[in-house]
Amino acid sequence: MPATRPSSDMIIHRLASSDCEIKLKAIREVKNQIIGNRTKKLSYIKLGAVPVLAAVLAGADADSAPGSSLIVQSAAALGSFACGVDAGVRAVLDAGAFPHLIRLLSAADDKVADAAARSLRMIYQSKLAPKYDFYKEQDMGFLLSLLKSGNENLTGLGASIVIQSCETSDEQNILCCAGALERLISLLDGSLSQRDFSLESIAAILKNNPEVVSKFVDLQNGRALSSIIELTKDRYSRTRLLASLCLICVNNSSSCYLQDTGIETKLINILLELLDDSGKVGDHACFAFSSLVEGKEDVQKLAFEANAIDKFNNHLQNCALHPKRLEGIFIALAALCSKLECCRSKFLSLQALNILVDALTYDDANVRTAACICLKNVSRSIKNLSAGYFMNERTVATLVRLLSDLSTSVRVAALGAISNLLIDFTPQKSRFIQCGGIKELVQLTKSMDSSLRLNAVWALRNMVFLADKTCKEEIFMELTVSSVASLICDPEPSVQEQALALVRNLVDGCMDCVEYAFAEDGIILDAVERQLQKSSKIEIGIQGMYLLSNIACGNESHKEAVMQLLFSKAENGSLSFFSRFLLSNDSRLRPSALWVIVNLTFPASPGAFGRIVKLRNVGIVSQIKKMVNDPSMDVKLRARQALGQIITFGDN
Repeated sequence: MPATRPSSDMIIHRLASSDCEIKLKAIREVKNQIIGNRTKKLSYIKLGAVPVLAAVLAGADADSAPGSSLIVQSAAALGSFACGVDAGVRAVLDAGAFPHLIRLLSAADDKVADAAARSLRMIYQSKLAPKYDFYKEQDMGFLLSLLKSGNENLTGLGASIVIQSCETSDEQNILCCAGALERLISLLDGSLSQRDFSLESIAAILKNNPEVVSKFVDLQNGRALSSIIELTKDRYSRTRLLASLCLICVNNSSSCYLQDTGIETKLINILLELLDDSGKVGDHACFAFSSLVEGKEDVQKLAFEANAIDKFNNHLQNCALHPKRLEGIFIALAALCSKLECCRSKFLSLQALNILVDALTYDDANVRTAACICLKNVSRSIKNLSAGYFMNERTVATLVRLLSDLSTSVRVAALGAISNLLIDFTPQKSRFIQCGGIKELVQLTKSMDSSLRLNAVWALRNMVFLADKTCKEEIFMELTVSSVASLICDPEPSVQEQALALVRNLVDGCMDCVEYAFAEDGIILDAVERQLQKSSKIEIGIQGMYLLSNIACGNESHKEAVMQLLFSKAENGSLSFFSRFLLSNDSRLRPSALWVIVNLTFPASPGAFGRIVKLRNVGIVSQIKKMVNDPSMDVKLRARQALGQIITFGDN
């Protein structure tokens, strides 16, 4: 009979053996069993194998042959535990193996140093890896020594540290000033492995940092940039992808650096070609494509002309797509459809909407998030919204269910899609209400997560925009007066702004709607006044002014309430917040304040004359006279409209 494999428990027992040969054999067995086997890794982690291996690593003598073998094998096993499994990385770090691996990098035995470096590189593939502090001279010195090493595993470790630890613009600047870019560029002439990890590190240092990009472009009189452009033609797909990522970082910083090379069209074609790679290169090509076209209408047009939407759609038809690929395709399509109507129309013409809606219920939360983002951007079209492509019962019910998803990112993305779909279309709003959407939105306005509160209030703001009285009443009753007042005074300024915009839309319309602001002794209006008095955020002032402007369209008591709010605290000679708004440098805030005056001084209003007298007494009329020649056309028109109404009652 063939020999049976020892049980895991028996192997764990052997790991702790005092016999070096038994221990070494047990370590090799563990290593061989867990390579590429997530289930085995988790099983051995539960059995406590990692702390035993860490103890072997710490206690073995690197200067003896048996000790060296134990270290090499235990380091390899620890690296295998950390490879691709965050639970493994956490176990290795918790066992205290990390400082011993760092120590062993300087071992005299090259095999020991290499094994430690390889293990550390596995750890640094994870976000859980210890972050290096580039501000510390010791850490920076250690990193540069790795990058300058002649050992490929050590330079690879240095590059991995850069990739995982370089996150802020200050860290990028420090690495740039310390000469890390020059060292990484020199590695482009090395092996395939060195070339690739060098490109990935360069991209990490360049990303979203125009200052560093400017210095990089000038390195070696432009030869560094030329080398990377040349690598986009490399025979290896991963190298082409990483070189493209570096060029995308340069192009996103400023298109002037690459304008003579037609690089955007070349990058589009390279990335579309890389989609055919069935592995990680193809997955990452989707995200790289999104980064290239995001927010750039001219580049989106080039991608459209290159049949990018057809290409992504062809891949969407593959039912066996890996979740990462599916997520990437939706993110890329979302970026493509963010600005151009031709892209949205093309997407819809390919009958891809059903696949997109199916993806809203996908098992993977990242795919659900990406699908929501894509739906949001595809629906940025008055024509397509009016045609009712998106607000069928299946789509609406699915989005409402996503509002209670376990993933916060899914809920935020679903709120973004819902906000888009609810603007201005009353029939669709009723369907959303029938599916229980209002209750879900109101519940999310009470969330401890500010991003959920913000997006829920934003969706409600769009829900009440041009809604009929019945719809507004239902939303207002569900929200409650006290909750609205609390949202206006939310700790987050962005939530305050959207809450004011929500009330602005609520009180817009018939006289009964204006009354919402005065419910329960006017606590909403009191909250509005407090925010306008103390807030320094321009957008809060703008929304507050339009809110008051809508109230000032109401009856005489409504207009007088606005006058009281604006000027009751300006009697002591101090400049009121309203006067400050009229004097603001912001060309959006000044006209919003003038709209309030226009509605307060409407000549047919019985109390207009008395209000004009008050406005003269507090110096507002003289301010408006100075605004009739404002450089902003919008301000100029509103000032002249207001002044024209005022002088119908006389110029004095």
